[in-house]
Amino acid sequence: MPEAPTIDAGNTVWLLVSTALVLLMTPGLALFYGGLNRAKGVLNMMMMSFSAIGLISVLWWFYGFSVAFGTDVNGLWGDPGVYLGTKTFLAETDLWGATADNPSGIGVPLYVFMAFQMVFAVITVALISGAVSDRAKFGGWLLFAFGWATLVYFPVAHWVWGGGIVGAKLHALDFAGGTAVHINAGAAALALALVLGKRLGWPREGMKPHNIPLVALGAGLLWFGWFGFNAGSELTVDSVAGLAFLNTQLATAAAVLGWIAVEWIKDRKPTMVGASSGAVAGLVAITPACGFVTPWAAVLLGIVAGVVCALAISLKYRLGYDDSLDVVGVHFVGGWIGSLWLGLFATNSVNSAIGDVIGASDGLFYGGGLTQLGRQALAGLIVTAWSFGVAWVLAFAIEKTMGFRLRPEAEVEGIDIAEHAESGYDLSPAGGGSGSAFALAGIGGTAARPAPEDAKPEAAARRRSRIRPSRSARRSPVNVPGMEGLDMKLVTAVIKPYQLDAVKEALHALGVAGLTVSEVQGYGRQKGHTEVYRGAEYTVEFLPKIRVEVLTDELEVDKIVDAIVGAARTGKIGDGKVWVTGVEEVVRVRTGERGLDAL
Repeated sequence: MPEAPTIDAGNTVWLLVSTALVLLMTPGLALFYGGLNRAKGVLNMMMMSFSAIGLISVLWWFYGFSVAFGTDVNGLWGDPGVYLGTKTFLAETDLWGATADNPSGIGVPLYVFMAFQMVFAVITVALISGAVSDRAKFGGWLLFAFGWATLVYFPVAHWVWGGGIVGAKLHALDFAGGTAVHINAGAAALALALVLGKRLGWPREGMKPHNIPLVALGAGLLWFGWFGFNAGSELTVDSVAGLAFLNTQLATAAAVLGWIAVEWIKDRKPTMVGASSGAVAGLVAITPACGFVTPWAAVLLGIVAGVVCALAISLKYRLGYDDSLDVVGVHFVGGWIGSLWLGLFATNSVNSAIGDVIGASDGLFYGGGLTQLGRQALAGLIVTAWSFGVAWVLAFAIEKTMGFRLRPEAEVEGIDIAEHAESGYDLSPAGGGSGSAFALAGIGGTAARPAPEDAKPEAAARRRSRIRPSRSARRSPVNVPGMEGLDMKLVTAVIKPYQLDAVKEALHALGVAGLTVSEVQGYGRQKGHTEVYRGAEYTVEFLPKIRVEVLTDELEVDKIVDAIVGAARTGKIGDGKVWVTGVEEVVRVRTGERGLDAL
């Protein structure tokens, strides 16, 4: 007589925690993609991820879960009516995996398992958005997400995990989503990028990340959440969950090393963007294999994934497709590497479910021959072909009807303004900003400091008395001995941005009470310089500079010029220039004072 259905508290709590961790990955992805993108499209990039949370969650509850995990109909989809959203599943018998012989199943309520798989569906759709940054209409994206989730992700999840053709019939392995998530999303991303075409100016313009700390923060959140993604996919608290947890960390760490090693060799400089991308590549690659391989095989997989994905991202420049944020190079390629790795290193010795439950074989290096490698390759090809084909048709249909590609003028202006009427960085005083990007960059802060002796009111008054006639004298035609013909001058300097603080300190020491600072761009004899990003070399002609302007009288000009030159000089090309021009008249707006009194 089977025991009464019982909830396993440990398994349920672990799956609830894992669900929250995986949900956190989508905001993490929004930060990661947002930082990689240009500033004028950061909000749209993040909106695509957040909208996926809203749209896909509802679709999954209503019919997606039933299509993916309902009773198998024909190997292609589950019965849509089994878990339809109009039904309620709160009975004590509504436990996932429950059978007549085992009424408790894994001891997890059906709704908990539904929520866990829901967040997988959410992030899979969100991953695609990185391929089409800056140029996809938001309405078109939502329609595409709806269609692709319905026609591709929900059925493919059934193929792989719900008793469909890939898992139950082909016996291909996928522990947490290498095929169902990453190959699937990567193939769709490639199709979408091809239909929408290249961004204006690509690849001539570098289009580098606008906020690398945001990239690193997003990668860190993805890394953290991925433990729920991989270890949570065991669904129970046991040794395999621990193996998946450990392998996730090891492969990711190794992939970081592999990626930055490639950068070091190719470009002579390891980068934070590279380390962050390497971490994601390792996470992607270990996803299908984390519960099926030994730790040493996970380390090796991470190194290979980091190296290969670092090289793969440059394929878009050779083949001419604009995969904006390297979804193809990281997720598609990384998913394939991890899936094929199982054909080489999967072993029943770490997880007996490989043979006992899934009916798969050991990998080549564990005596299984080429059988499992062939299964993994065929599974990847099936999912690639279906996902790419449906995504291409959907994107093409949307483009020809409501329009999917943003108007060129809107793309130039910035998709954040064009599609959402807001911008990620409001630097105007009315918007609460400081009026420039300097405060955001930590340059020229407004922290209180003791006033230099010469800048204090009494010292300034004494200084003015030495070099200027009295206000009453200048209002009259009487000439003051020694002050006839005293002129006002504008000292202008264009310097390197990071020298601004030094210049400001030097001017403060002279008693200069006011200066104007602005951001400019330009080039000198060298016509800019070359930069390398993602393996591609770009010529950057207009370099960022800081323009400093000081109004003074002619007696102080040489001191101010010498102070600026001394503080701004680094001895390297691009230090800038200083020049002096005459000023006809100056008026202080608040008081109406003119001439030297207005300075």
